[in-house]
Amino acid sequence: MYKILEKQVFSPIIKLMVIEAPKVAKKCQPGQFVILRTHEEGERIPLTIADFDREKGTITIVFQEVGKTTRRLGRLEAGDCLRDFVGPLGTPSHIENFGTVICVGGGVGVAPVFPIARALKEAGNHVIGIMGARTKELIFWEEKMREACSELFVTTDDGSYVRKGFVTDVLKDVIEERGKEQIALVLAIGPQPMMRACCNLTREYGLKTIVSLNSLMVDGTGMCGCCRVTVGGQTRFVCVDGPEFDGHQVDFAELARRNAFFLEEEKLSLERYQSSGGCSCGCGCGGGQ
Repeated sequence: MYKILEKQVFSPIIKLMVIEAPKVAKKCQPGQFVILRTHEEGERIPLTIADFDREKGTITIVFQEVGKTTRRLGRLEAGDCLRDFVGPLGTPSHIENFGTVICVGGGVGVAPVFPIARALKEAGNHVIGIMGARTKELIFWEEKMREACSELFVTTDDGSYVRKGFVTDVLKDVIEERGKEQIALVLAIGPQPMMRACCNLTREYGLKTIVSLNSLMVDGTGMCGCCRVTVGGQTRFVCVDGPEFDGHQVDFAELARRNAFFLEEEKLSLERYQSSGGCSCGCGCGGGQ
């Protein structure tokens, strides 16, 4: 059992948890992820590692409540335990001194961007951070991102905080202002439409762009094939070959279709969970362990 040591509520749907997992913390690197289960019969869900503390033996996760499992996870409190917490999984981010790097985080994607931006800055890069959300209440970790980046730009879709617009608007302005020749790499993590839009933009400037994919996943070891994606015309598995890939090579249309396979089943599962009072067995027990 993996104990929840701390819980923070950033918004009604975005939450942070610090998990006691010393073996995972000992070996994890920026860009990697874990797969967890809340209880014995729970769904296995992948979450990118948002932060880690090797001395304390802890892993920080940030998630958005979307479906049944993330809703159930969000109901847990400090002192509760997770049934499984497997990791670190995936290939770590490639960190070296590239020069000037732009790190773009959209929505909850800010969480996985943070440790990568921090590592890139520690490696000597000039890190330009761009973070955005739909509205002000969904902005989190602004100060942590300022510390991890050399510069930081913040935007909201509705203009309720700082600047109105999408992260791609800021990205285009930064590229035009600094000059594409001065930028070595762009990293974009967030919702698939946002990552795809970033890649469409940077392709026009010939800027290498890395994205972290959030495909459907089951075992996290490459055996089930559930997380397969097409990259550069070839089949790759997000769990072992990724989660990071060259964004200009990713077939985002296929990825979107695959991720939509079980939307109806996911909707029905969430409706049953909510109608049962938040329990998995349907008895209305409230979803306790």
